[in-house]
Amino acid sequence: MIKGTAVSKGIAIEKALVLKKDVIRLTDRKISENEIEQELAQLETALTKSMEQIEKIQARALRELGPDKAQVFEAHKMLITDPVLRDSIVNKIQTEYIGAADAAFKAIEELKAVFEMMDNEYMRERVADIKDIGDRLIRNILGKERVDLSNLKEDVIIIAEDLTPSDTAAMDKNHVKGFATEIGGETSHTAIIARSLEIPAVVGCAKAIRKIITGDMVIIDGSEGAVFLNPDPATLAKYEEEGRNFQIRKEKLKGLKDFPAITLDGHCVELAGNIAKPEGVIKVLDNGGEAIGLFRTEFLYMNRNTFPSEEEQFAAYKKVAQSMEGKPVIVRTLDIGGDKHLSYLDLSGEMNPFLGYRAIRICLEEVELFKTQLRAILRGSAYGKIKIMFPMISGIGELRKAKAILEEAKLELKQKNMAFDENIEVGIMMEIPSAALTADILAKEADFFSIGTNDLCQYTLAVDRMNEKLSSLYDPLHPAVLRLIKNVIDAGHRQGIMVGVCGEMASGIENSIILLGLGLDEFSMSPSAIPSVKEAIRSITFKKAQAIAKKVMEFDNSGAIKKYVQEELSCL
Repeated sequence: MIKGTAVSKGIAIEKALVLKKDVIRLTDRKISENEIEQELAQLETALTKSMEQIEKIQARALRELGPDKAQVFEAHKMLITDPVLRDSIVNKIQTEYIGAADAAFKAIEELKAVFEMMDNEYMRERVADIKDIGDRLIRNILGKERVDLSNLKEDVIIIAEDLTPSDTAAMDKNHVKGFATEIGGETSHTAIIARSLEIPAVVGCAKAIRKIITGDMVIIDGSEGAVFLNPDPATLAKYEEEGRNFQIRKEKLKGLKDFPAITLDGHCVELAGNIAKPEGVIKVLDNGGEAIGLFRTEFLYMNRNTFPSEEEQFAAYKKVAQSMEGKPVIVRTLDIGGDKHLSYLDLSGEMNPFLGYRAIRICLEEVELFKTQLRAILRGSAYGKIKIMFPMISGIGELRKAKAILEEAKLELKQKNMAFDENIEVGIMMEIPSAALTADILAKEADFFSIGTNDLCQYTLAVDRMNEKLSSLYDPLHPAVLRLIKNVIDAGHRQGIMVGVCGEMASGIENSIILLGLGLDEFSMSPSAIPSVKEAIRSITFKKAQAIAKKVMEFDNSGAIKKYVQEELSCL
């Protein structure tokens, strides 16, 4: 057995397809003056081909994985068309008399070195994207094809040192039944993609590809973080049975679709889904979601060259509102910056982009951009129960400024006799410690809170949630994070407003029971997680959940918290 980190639940049993990357090195081959034009032509052809491949992968990722996962390829496109990179390669061909492949290799290595030396963790992590692009470009120069994961002929389990964004986005989910990688953690892009595809996955498997060869029979246990190589009959039979039970359980959970999220003693909460585009509503409703707890509007701004018009945005918000047929829809205003960029909006040059010019900070500066979106959201509210949520609010001053601009947008619509919900609710995404600590102040001027646990955890613990090396420190059950969450819930309830959670924390069973006990009103999560959380809530009394949450607040570490909650739930 090979032990790793479980990142996507389920059992997969299939033959392995091992992705071993060829090590590309300098050839040290010198070229003559007469060969320079030929090498330059090869470079141009390879650059064009690389761009076409990236656009194809991006389109597939957007179609099958959503805009969040497709966004990474904007950076790939910017890099492959970067004149500085191209000029560096051309210069090396012309002055060092080396071939296009060697020149590209040297230019990419130099670029990687620059990013690796940067103080900013986010920028250092872009080295993975540079390696991905460099590998693609050099392969295209040399005429070496990658394994085409989008056109597989049979079912496989992917085994790799790591999977690049290009690899994961290109996967044919009909044939890729699971994967295991040597590198990665729970917050790595490979883990996120696995959960999006709902396929079993284990990462962090030490030296996995050195033990497995293509064609070996492999079992992936995505729940326990285990990989079995060429299992004996008894092990195979055991996991075939577990696989069947897992599927039976998934089907059973589907039966809860039309039931409310109500505890055994009658306490009812709202289960909602997070979406990134209007089509996401279907998954939320199919999984029994009662609302849209987070509509990430960034997708309207991504994969394009200009800002979307008011009419484009209005059409999207109207579609979601109508599709939900009166059920609540929380629309988060533009949350760009940090790890999300627009090719046509210059956000470069920041040392700490996650702490920099992003989200509401951009909107309060770019007022017309902000008002365009607000008018579109307001117009959409005439077709359903839309609520507006401002992200990255750090204090009451920002909330007041944002609400003042909203009032201007309302006035402009009134002057044009355009319909909207005059009493539209306005809330805050509570994701900054300063906001959580002053929740009592903010609750007096907000209609609801939605706790963004992803960033709240990141900022509270000073842990970059995208950094695989720090994955063990990124802990939503850290006592500090739980105390901030409790403070937000208590402050909201004292003021009589609804408090929800829209971060990944809401998806975990143990986490959801703690949040239930703390008094959370609304849980918003990936649509696929809704059935299991609903089952957990329907299997416990609110009184019991409250007792668990009260005890949890006495522990001094997350390990003890997890163990205690698991033990309590096993007795139900």
